[in-house]
Amino acid sequence: MSIEIAAYLRAGRRDPVRVGPFTVGFSETSDNPYRNYAVPDDNARPTAEDVAALIAAFEARGRTPRLEYLPSACPSVRSALERAGFVEEGLLPVMTVPTLIEPPAVAGVELVAADSDDTVLAMATALNLAYGEPPPTEADLASHKGSRDRGGYALLARSMDGEPVGGGLITVPIDGVAELAGIGVVPSWRRRGIAALITHRLVQVAHDIGARHPFLMAADDNATRVYTRVGFEITGRVLHISR
Repeated sequence: MSIEIAAYLRAGRRDPVRVGPFTVGFSETSDNPYRNYAVPDDNARPTAEDVAALIAAFEARGRTPRLEYLPSACPSVRSALERAGFVEEGLLPVMTVPTLIEPPAVAGVELVAADSDDTVLAMATALNLAYGEPPPTEADLASHKGSRDRGGYALLARSMDGEPVGGGLITVPIDGVAELAGIGVVPSWRRRGIAALITHRLVQVAHDIGARHPFLMAADDNATRVYTRVGFEITGRVLHISR
């Protein structure tokens, strides 16, 4: 699975730029580091010149030089980056789900597809609040709608009176692989089992839209515990590293 996920991470870069043995995706509208990063080729052995060219490509666009990748797929890359001043941000669990476990229902909450302008706005608003970010911009909404239109999926969790309380996303499947991302619940609705409910539904939908191998990256131990409750297991690690 690590090779398949590594291939997915490269193929998922929008309008990719090739720099030596790296595939880089840049956002034209945001300098958010999580939207601007490179992924090495499998078994890449970058030279100092390759890394210098990578740094220059980021700096020319006013972006922080940054990578997200599975070290198991290219073990020689990290040392080359660290010699150029890159520092680890985190080594996050990559989780896949061999057997899906249905979580308990949550009273007063429903899950609906975010497939209209109103539901996309509600989902984006809930997720930005969940992650401590400002209200969604038009660019944020356009990004969500674009992913949906290309074959991805967005899910809104809301109370029975219509209050957005959380949501999550499935990226566009590539060769049967898709990432579950952005799973979040607004602070006032946490610790009720909603995140597990969202994750479970996203796995079901992922299979429906052609993702044989859905995976996710757990941001911390709390998230790992939530995903474990619905059957996910840690099967690798993804390195976030920047300069």
